[in-house]
Amino acid sequence: QVQLVESGGGLVQAGGSLRLSCVVSGSIFINSMGWYRQAPGIQRELVARITSGGTTNYADSVQGRFTISRDNAKNTVYLQMNSLKPEDTAVYYCYVASWSSNYWGQGTQVTVSS
Repeated sequence: QVQLVESGGGLVQAGGSLRLSCVVSGSIFINSMGWYRQAPGIQRELVARITSGGTTNYADSVQGRFTISRDNAKNTVYLQMNSLKPEDTAVYYCYVASWSSNYWGQGTQVTVSS
């Protein structure tokens, strides 16, 4: 059974940094991994994505501030978040995508105070 375990969320002041991690267990061939977020009243937003080939994509709102990376040996994806803003406050979810299925973590709360 595929499971995703997230960690790293918390409360931080504006301008601070956090690093989220997501460990994937189970038998799966991962085509892509990434993070999305959801805040009240806002549609779920894809924040960052990395493909099996190493290509990365970022939402315009986080470009230049967030960095996605992975450790293939550990089946782990990271999201380094720098220069955090109050508008980054949301529940962050990691996901993995195989050829046929998507899997999601339970989410971790990131709160940025001003």
